[in-house]
Amino acid sequence: MSKIFVVGGGAAGMLAAIAAARNGHKVILLEKNEKLGKKLFITGKGRCNLTNACDRDSFFEQVISNPKFLYRAFHTFSNYDTMNFFEQLGLVIKTERGNRVFPESDKSSDVIAVLKRELERQSVSVRYKCEVSGILTKDGSFYGLRLKDTPEELLGDAVILATGGLSYPLTGSTGDGFRFAKALGHTVTDLYPSLVPVHTKETFVKDLMGLSLKNIEIVISAGQKQIYRDFGELLFTHFGVSGPVILSASSYIIPYLKKQEPLLLSIDLKPALTSEQLDARILRDFEEFKNKQFKNSLDQLLPNKLIDVIIRLSLIDSEKKVNSITKEERLHLVDLLKHFTLQITHLSDYNQAVVTKGGINVKEVNPSTMESKLMSKVFFAGEVLDLDALTGGFNLQIAWSTAYLAGLSV
Repeated sequence: MSKIFVVGGGAAGMLAAIAAARNGHKVILLEKNEKLGKKLFITGKGRCNLTNACDRDSFFEQVISNPKFLYRAFHTFSNYDTMNFFEQLGLVIKTERGNRVFPESDKSSDVIAVLKRELERQSVSVRYKCEVSGILTKDGSFYGLRLKDTPEELLGDAVILATGGLSYPLTGSTGDGFRFAKALGHTVTDLYPSLVPVHTKETFVKDLMGLSLKNIEIVISAGQKQIYRDFGELLFTHFGVSGPVILSASSYIIPYLKKQEPLLLSIDLKPALTSEQLDARILRDFEEFKNKQFKNSLDQLLPNKLIDVIIRLSLIDSEKKVNSITKEERLHLVDLLKHFTLQITHLSDYNQAVVTKGGINVKEVNPSTMESKLMSKVFFAGEVLDLDALTGGFNLQIAWSTAYLAGLSV
């Protein structure tokens, strides 16, 4: 019976350990925290968006970095395999808007609990507060692990590194796997926080903090080039903007921020209306409130929190009666509502990042097994690899797929 080590007790580590144990190996799972699944616990705001129930083609449309590398892993353990896996473990799941799959209880702790039970059932030995400091190799092959703060060396037949990336470092994702990989001769691509809120130049966003806008459209541009377009929900913060459309956009704007190109975010507050239709709508409101001041005429058109900011940016005197507003002023207001523009300055850091963009160069990893091409008996799974996707359960599915394949191949 082979002795297999799995380093990292997150989503990828737990599933890799289960897959390897089911395959007849003696598995030791090493976790440097005092408990398993710390990052999984906060995933999806604590609800744990397990996967996405879309079709295969739609899934790969959401994978940003190296989708082709993922084909074999996804084919071996797809999103539907993930759903079946958890249902067989007794977890009741549900599918919500956007094909997002959650535990019916809305508790990530239930996901961790079923994984822990299966680890026990498969006789996986879990060692907590056990931090690996190095990988032991000889003649191009793995033979053991070195532990931190102890002379003890753990000898075994293979290792699966599922140490995560750099996102949410307080959960233990501090880049250990990248250091191990580099020591083994692997290339680690440039690393960035991804699926993060963005910071903007405009200070008036503070006045909008907490305002959530649904059914808006955003366009992000660098000069004349349109980088990203999306429709959905946006949230204002004290430093800029967040929400689903912004988190997804952050994955695409990293290269442009790296080049220090000015990036503009244009928000269409009324995407269901053309400029002409919106003008007609404002005219009707102005007719209804013709004796009111401008500052009291926008209640039916905009959320309360947005009105003061729009009035300031419109350059229309807030005390002006609406029946005195000129056509030019009105058309400027229409343009402002269709192109509410902010300048992006930078992204939030890893403390707010859902995933790490970048990782171990996948050209140095066998896509059919997840084994290192440079060091025999060393396998990788999850966020440590240069794979990332948009929000909606896709990144967690990358973890499940690569972990299962590594556990199967080891």
